[in-house]
Amino acid sequence: MLLRRLLTAILLAASSYSLLAQTSEQRTQLAFQTIRANPQLLLAFLHDMPKGADLHNHLSGAIYAESFIDFGAKEGLCVDRNTGQVLPGPCQSCDKFNPKPGLKCAYENQVLYNSLIDAWSMRNWHPAEESGHDHFFGTFDKFFPAMQHHLGESLAEVAARAAHENLQYLELMHTADGMQSALLGQKLGWKDDFGKMRDGLLSGGLKDVVAATRAQLDKDWAVMQDTLHCSAHKPDLGCAVNIRFLYQVLRGLPREQVFAQILLGFELAQADPRFVGLNLVMPEDWYVPMHDFDLHMRILDYLHGIYPKVHITLHAGELAMGLVPPEGLQFHIRDSIEKGHAERIGHGVSVMHETQAIALLQKMADKNVLVEICLTSNDSILGVTGPNHPLTMYRKFKVPVALATDDAGVSRSDMTQEYMRAVRDQSLDYLSLKRMSRDSLEHSFLPGKSLWENVAGTRRFSACSSDRGDIARASATCQKFLSDNERAREQWKLEKEFVEFEAKWK
Repeated sequence: MLLRRLLTAILLAASSYSLLAQTSEQRTQLAFQTIRANPQLLLAFLHDMPKGADLHNHLSGAIYAESFIDFGAKEGLCVDRNTGQVLPGPCQSCDKFNPKPGLKCAYENQVLYNSLIDAWSMRNWHPAEESGHDHFFGTFDKFFPAMQHHLGESLAEVAARAAHENLQYLELMHTADGMQSALLGQKLGWKDDFGKMRDGLLSGGLKDVVAATRAQLDKDWAVMQDTLHCSAHKPDLGCAVNIRFLYQVLRGLPREQVFAQILLGFELAQADPRFVGLNLVMPEDWYVPMHDFDLHMRILDYLHGIYPKVHITLHAGELAMGLVPPEGLQFHIRDSIEKGHAERIGHGVSVMHETQAIALLQKMADKNVLVEICLTSNDSILGVTGPNHPLTMYRKFKVPVALATDDAGVSRSDMTQEYMRAVRDQSLDYLSLKRMSRDSLEHSFLPGKSLWENVAGTRRFSACSSDRGDIARASATCQKFLSDNERAREQWKLEKEFVEFEAKWK
C-alpha cells in the first residue's frame, strides 16, 4: 500500500515536472488539444491567435452588405426590389408596392433590408432555388454601384476587421483604375503582336491611367485614415494593419481589354510600391476565361519577360468535376505556374484532376509555390469540403499553404471562421495553424529578405538568430536588418505576438 502511494507520488511529480519543462509552444498545443472539441472555447482561442496575413482577399467582396446599404443611401441610390440590383436615381417612394424604392427605404422596412442582405451575400441562400456558384458570383454586379464611390470607407472596414482578428498584413485584390485601362484597350482594339499592343497602349494613354490610378488611391487612402482616426490620440487599431494591393484583372472581358488590364498591373507594380503584384479574377469556368486561358498565359509570359520583378499570383483550379468538361480540369494549375509564372496559386481545388497530379504537387513543393486556401468559398461555390478538399494532399507533399478569406463579406465569414473550418473540417492542430500563419508572411509579396534562413521557418536569419523579444530589445545588427527588410520586420512582429499569445497558456 505504501509502495503504491510512493509510486503514485513519483509519477505525479514526474508529470508535473514534464509539464513545467515544456516550452510555451508545447503548452499552447496541449491547451489547444483540450479545447478543440469545444466550439465556444475553440472560437475564443482562434480569435485571439496571431494570424499573420490574408493573401487572397477581394476588396469588393470583403465588405458586408449592411455597409453597401449605408453607402447607397448616402448617395440617394435606388434598388430594384425584385432583383436586388442597385440603380441610379430618381427613386420611387418607400411604398411597399413600388418596384424601385430608394436604398434609404430599407431603414424603415425590415423585409426590404433583409432581402438586400440575402441578395448581396450567401446569407439564407437556398440551394434548391439557385446554385451556390451562381448566387455567389451574382452578388457583385448587384451591390457594386453602391461601393464604387466609397472605396476609402471600404478600406477602413477591412483594416479595422483585420486588426480585430489579429491579422497584421493584407494583400487586397482591387481593380483600382475603375476600368479605365479596359476602356482604353477597347478603344485601341486587338493586335496579334503583343509588342505592338504594349507600345500602342503606353503611347495611347495607359501612362495617364497609371497616374490617375495612383492619385485616386491617394484620395481613398486619405479617407480610410480619416475614417479610422489615424491621426488622433487614440487611433483605431486598423491603422496599424499593413496593406498592399494586387491589381485585379477581369479575365472574363474581351482579349484587348484583358491585355490592357494585365499591362496596367505590371506598370502599376513597377511605379507604385503599394501595388505588389497582380492577379486574374472572375469565375474560372465561364466561357471567356476557359476559352482564352492559354492566351492569358501567353500574355503573362510575354510581359513577365519585360517586368521580371513584378509578382504574380493567379486564380487556378477553382473548379470541380462537373462544372466544366474533364479536360478543363487537367492543366490550369500547372500552366499558371509554368507559363503564367505564378508564385502563388489561389484556391487550387482541382489539383488532383490535373495531368500527373502527384508530379505537379512535388514540383510545387520544390518551387515553393504557396496555395491560398479559401475553405468557406470552396464549400459555397464548389461544394468541396472536408476530405474532398485537397488541403490534406498539399500538406502531405509539403506544398506551403495559407488560409485566406476570399470574399468575407459575401460569405458572411471572417478569418477566424477560416481557422475554425481548418480545425473542424481538416483536423488541423495548433502547430499546423501556426505554420500557416508564418507561411502567409513568408510568401507575401512584401519587399526585402525573410526573417527565416530555411523554408521550414525554424532558423532565423543570422543577423537576428540570437535575439528574442520585441524590436526595441533586438541587437543593433538585428535592428538594422529589420529596418532594411520590410518582410522580415512583419515576420518579427508576428513572432513577438506568438510569444505573447503562448505566454497566456500556463
